[in-house]
Amino acid sequence: MLDTVELFLKKYDLTKENIIVAFSGGYDSMCLLDILKKLSLKHGFNLTAIHLNHNWRGRESDKDEQICKEFCYGINFYSEKLSAEIPHTETAARNARYEFFEKCAKKFNSKAVLTAHNANDNAETVFYRMIKGTGLTGLEGISEHRGIYYRPLLKIYRKDIEKYCAENNLKPNIDSSNFDTKYVRNKIRLEIFPVLKSISPDFEEKLNELSISAKAANKLIDKKIKNLVKYAPDDFLKLDEFLQNSVIHKFFRENDLEYDRKKIDEIKEFIKKSSKEKSGKTISLTNNLWLFANDKKIKLTDCKKEFIPETVIKKEGEYKISDFIFEIKKCDNAPEIFPKDNEFKAYASFNSVDFVLRSRKDGDIIKPLGLSGTQKLKKYLNEKKIPKHEKDNLLFLCENNEVLWAPGLGISEKIKVKTKPTHVLSLRRAK
Repeated sequence: MLDTVELFLKKYDLTKENIIVAFSGGYDSMCLLDILKKLSLKHGFNLTAIHLNHNWRGRESDKDEQICKEFCYGINFYSEKLSAEIPHTETAARNARYEFFEKCAKKFNSKAVLTAHNANDNAETVFYRMIKGTGLTGLEGISEHRGIYYRPLLKIYRKDIEKYCAENNLKPNIDSSNFDTKYVRNKIRLEIFPVLKSISPDFEEKLNELSISAKAANKLIDKKIKNLVKYAPDDFLKLDEFLQNSVIHKFFRENDLEYDRKKIDEIKEFIKKSSKEKSGKTISLTNNLWLFANDKKIKLTDCKKEFIPETVIKKEGEYKISDFIFEIKKCDNAPEIFPKDNEFKAYASFNSVDFVLRSRKDGDIIKPLGLSGTQKLKKYLNEKKIPKHEKDNLLFLCENNEVLWAPGLGISEKIKVKTKPTHVLSLRRAK
């Protein structure tokens, strides 16, 4: 087994890396950490064990953490304890773990977080995704390597891991929550798999073979499709149903999102309807992650509204607002060619500097260049085909509730240049 892990490290060029190991103290992670400790002496890489105390089992959880710490004598050890307020669900636990892993990768300046998923885990994952209807992509199972995550034990079965622990006198923690069948994966492992293995003793091996076949098939499919976010809706809708499903499966897997057949069908219907919308629509994927689609594009977006403080503009100069720099300066000479509406620069004419730079508010109006009357800013933005998820993060130069300049969109009739500009306005991203 030591040779298997060593070959894995060499395959991914990790023998000189600063390696982090996700260490629960159970059979799998104790086996992996013990092997890596031996290999670190041979290859000289730095090794850090990280432990997340989920705080689900009170004193038992604290005792497991202490055992992990004691086992790591001679190994850098770091642990954190979750708040008791975090829901006791598989999804919440998984999200918390991976947030912890990402945090530790930054803390210890590591590009490699090793987890101890094994061949039995992979078989359970394939079965779980199969019953959820995640399609051929889901049947690939657990990835051996994705991003900063590496899984050296993925082809090794639990019986061999337990044998290694016994032979090396290792005494892993026994997590009592692993036997609670209210959790789906525990129910699969403890109740469903034994029945299936009574029919086919090598059932898990066959699931892992299915995983390998799915990977090969998906490589062929990938040659036919692109990532969802690169598709124009019309191109996507021209695909047959199988390829549409494959595109969405791939999109969810690449972004590490949970999904099932119902969610796939929901996304397809959403794209179909949104393809007729010029301003576009959004659909929620997670709390902060959304999918946007209109008649021109499909893209992933973070719909989280940015906090943009109001900035009072009382004199010429530069102003830093959020990630932008707004500049207002006097103008002595008119340009030969005025900027277009979609540029982030404008020439204007007004008597005094007394404005506010801010995001939109209810009741805002604008007097578009060339029009005699005002209109609601909401209507103006709709006519400019601004997607809904982008509207709240735009900046506007205002006087009370009237927008005088919408950077990148247009200037108000109220401050247009009639003979000679008095000021130049510009907005750019801060470096």
